[in-house]
Amino acid sequence: MRLLVAVMASGLLFAAYAQEPAPRAPAPIRDAIQSAWRQHPTYQSTESQLAGARARRDAAGRPLYNPELTFDYDDEGTDKTATAGINLTLDLAGKRRARESSATARVDETIARVHLQRRDFVRSWFAAMSDWRMATERTKTGERRVALLARFADLARKQFAADDISGLERDLALLARDEAEAEQATLLAEQAQAEARFRSVGGDTALANLPDVVLPLPARGEGADDAPEVEIARAAAAGAERDIAVARKARIADPTVGVRGGRVEYDDLARDNVVGVTLTVPLNIRNTYRAEVVAAEADAAVARAEVDRIALEVAAERRRAIDSYGTTRAAWSRWKESRGTDVTRRENLLERLWREGELSTADYLLQLKQTLDTELARAELQARVWRAYADYLAATGQLERWAGLEGTP
Repeated sequence: MRLLVAVMASGLLFAAYAQEPAPRAPAPIRDAIQSAWRQHPTYQSTESQLAGARARRDAAGRPLYNPELTFDYDDEGTDKTATAGINLTLDLAGKRRARESSATARVDETIARVHLQRRDFVRSWFAAMSDWRMATERTKTGERRVALLARFADLARKQFAADDISGLERDLALLARDEAEAEQATLLAEQAQAEARFRSVGGDTALANLPDVVLPLPARGEGADDAPEVEIARAAAAGAERDIAVARKARIADPTVGVRGGRVEYDDLARDNVVGVTLTVPLNIRNTYRAEVVAAEADAAVARAEVDRIALEVAAERRRAIDSYGTTRAAWSRWKESRGTDVTRRENLLERLWREGELSTADYLLQLKQTLDTELARAELQARVWRAYADYLAATGQLERWAGLEGTP
């Protein structure tokens, strides 16, 4: 029943948003992703993969056999024979067409793999950008925490000098300042690591002033069958099926036809012209090449099963991505609407209560820590929403279109 309810809920969700336009990333982010993709080594790798697959397809479409020139000279006793000819093996079974068809399926498989690599690059770029922006925001929050606690420590020293607080409270304020400085060093190290990961996928830290990513409600998107993983498996299965035809046709022997002409001299007294035709047919007796056909059929059966397996995995991942994005987006909406997450208001309120003596130093530091931890958690939650959104777009076949890369090969 739970599975049925989940399926019905998913169907209602798709129906509700079926008319939504396809989401698009903000223009600065699209430009940044496209620039990073074309400058990344992965782009050159995919271009070479496509060029190689297409070259192999062209090679498979070429004739299998080239003509052969033959020259013979016999000197037997008083007779001398000199002939020249040409031989050509004929592809009567259609091996060339079968090989070209198989190579075409490999091109389709390579194109699907390129789409997968490009999609994964966009997802990696967006995840790295999200982590970097999260780390940057957490570092800024840490800087504000250090500044607040440094000012609070100064105030505590002044109040201790005026006998308004005890030495223990003054030391507690100084300890909180030192702890904040130590934690800030950790945040700076995390920011450096996030920046390094972002740069490794072609990211540019000049994107710090980008607008917040627009996260619309889910559109229907494409089905799981359109995922690059499924397309790769289908193309591989099609290639395996065509390899069966290649193996079967390889069992058929190709005849070789030759034509020759020349001259015969008889004891230097007479000369005659010679014309001959030869036909050579291989006999596949010792090896019938049946094992190759059986192996190709087995490989095709494996490839068909792989399509079904990958389709199941992609469908499960698609549902997980949709549910995860819905959950994190709802949490983010509640967070933004909550009054308790207004950290600036709470900071001012806590300082006023402490100055008025309604809060002890320990209570002030505890609640200030909770307030700043809330701000740190906000950046982490926002980054998690962004990553979940990228996973959702990838699982529903919309990520490349979202990034503006759907028109490239």
